[in-house]
Amino acid sequence: MADGPGVNGRPVPEADERELAALRASESRLRAAFSDAGIGMALIDPEDRIIEVNPAFAALTGRTVDELVRTHIHEIVDPEGMPRRLFRALVHGEHDRLRVEKQLKHRAGRTVWSKVTVSLIRDAEGGPLYTLALVEDITEQRRLGDRLEYQALHDPLTRLPNRTYFFERLDAACLTPDRATEPLGVGGGAGTGTDGPRIGVCYLDLDGFAAINEALGHHIGDQLLIAVATRLRRGFSAHGARLVARMGGDEFAVLVTDSRGSDQLTDLAARILDALERPFDVAGHRLVVTASVGVVERSVHETTPTDLVKDADATLYWSKADGRARWTLYDPDRGAHQLTRQLLATALRPALERGEFTVEYQPLVGLADGAVHGAEALVRWRHPRYGTLSPDRFIPLAEESGAIVPLGKWVLEESCRQARRWLTEFPETETFVSVNLAARQIWDSDVVADVAQALERTGLPARLLQLEITESALLGPGGRPLQALQALADMGVRIAIDDFGTGYSNLAYLSRLPVHVLKLDGTFIEGFRDPAPSGGRPELPELRSRRSDADEQIVGAMVQLAHTLGLTVTAEGIESAAQAERLRLTGCDTAQGWYFARPGEAELVAAILRDGREDRGGR
Repeated sequence: MADGPGVNGRPVPEADERELAALRASESRLRAAFSDAGIGMALIDPEDRIIEVNPAFAALTGRTVDELVRTHIHEIVDPEGMPRRLFRALVHGEHDRLRVEKQLKHRAGRTVWSKVTVSLIRDAEGGPLYTLALVEDITEQRRLGDRLEYQALHDPLTRLPNRTYFFERLDAACLTPDRATEPLGVGGGAGTGTDGPRIGVCYLDLDGFAAINEALGHHIGDQLLIAVATRLRRGFSAHGARLVARMGGDEFAVLVTDSRGSDQLTDLAARILDALERPFDVAGHRLVVTASVGVVERSVHETTPTDLVKDADATLYWSKADGRARWTLYDPDRGAHQLTRQLLATALRPALERGEFTVEYQPLVGLADGAVHGAEALVRWRHPRYGTLSPDRFIPLAEESGAIVPLGKWVLEESCRQARRWLTEFPETETFVSVNLAARQIWDSDVVADVAQALERTGLPARLLQLEITESALLGPGGRPLQALQALADMGVRIAIDDFGTGYSNLAYLSRLPVHVLKLDGTFIEGFRDPAPSGGRPELPELRSRRSDADEQIVGAMVQLAHTLGLTVTAEGIESAAQAERLRLTGCDTAQGWYFARPGEAELVAAILRDGREDRGGR
């Protein structure tokens, strides 16, 4: 085999010449790949200076290849946040490559976001010789990500931070480590001190916003929300420690992460109310709105984000319940009461299934003969934690939640069953039972079918069942209660208007109602009490006498009217023999109250009936 041309005067073997040619071709291909690559590439020496770059890298920075050679890499790549720990691990061979996202400095002054992959080129001994950086432009991806993040964290209508953003900021504020606080009494009022960082929320809701939506349309409502958001943003998010967010619907919140005490937050709430009271000019309409604000302020160490917002939301609804157009500061005692209400409301249906309810009975006594004519059924809750609860503690909750329907059915059937027992033992008295009927039982249930079923199951004659319904529910709008009560009256069930005189008091309407009994509210009986007051400030004799005479005349007139219409009258709240006698003289038919007997077990009524039987037998 012939030798090839020499190197330095010496001939080179043909095999070696082929290897050199292959190496040159490989190097040429690598250089072409380096130069023509669509991704930026840079070779960097151990002193962080660029040895060589390709045109793609130069284009990313707005410079030429020649300008970049010998340039320090930190003039191009932002050194902030460089992961030195990972780079050391790369040098020590713990990783093959390192990937980071970095900002490149473009000649025009703009920022180019890039994904950088760093690899090491090592010498024969394995030490780091050069750094190879592969750089990919991800600016558009970052912009898209930023847009998506903005959309995820902001309300599309008002451009305010949304509920998610609000909770992110709240979470971050609650995780803030201890920091110095102002001395007690500096810059704040109640709640300031040395208990670490404090936080506060003003949670607000527009009053009557639904009416604006309904009257003017949702497009006007949306523009009003935008106007409200703009006013809140301009007035109350002046610096980074405050965040104004739209929480949903017509609810907004102002988060204060550097609170100096509750005085600061209540002052902020008052200024929010003042700002929103100024009229809004929206699409040719001048709109005046008010807001209700719930205020919560406390130490970061005493709360969680969930509890803070929960209490702020509860306080907001206290503001609405107290009359609207006001702010209310969170009250722990009121919050505990509200929590108890929620616990009771949640436990109502399970308690019925567990048999925690019982029925007590209070006798209804004839004023003419002193005999027990019937008894009112009063439900009690034997709560395992709170003891025996009277109806006023849980009936309103049952009506709100709808639990009154199954509870009312149970009370109805239990009371009918007990009245049947009285009929069996005392057939001559025909003692009736009077059961309270909630308006929701009429609306949410087939009360006629429920009553018919209870009478059938217990065997109680319909004439011995009396149903009490409040005057406002009976005489309110809609015809369904009247239809149901008429059907019940046609069955033979007695219908009583409870608390008569506190609602509509439409006397002319009585003649057209399927009613048998009027139960006078206890306020009408106050004038029948003994002249000597039982306590409190003494009342002048002439005033007491005048009020007593007026009450007697009113009750007497109502009794006379009821009798003219064929109705009987029952008085509630009788506490003395004098009251009972004066009511008897007005013509009132029956009465109930502590003077006769307090509510008790069914045996209480049975014992009175037995005594009455013995008295009749002895005569």
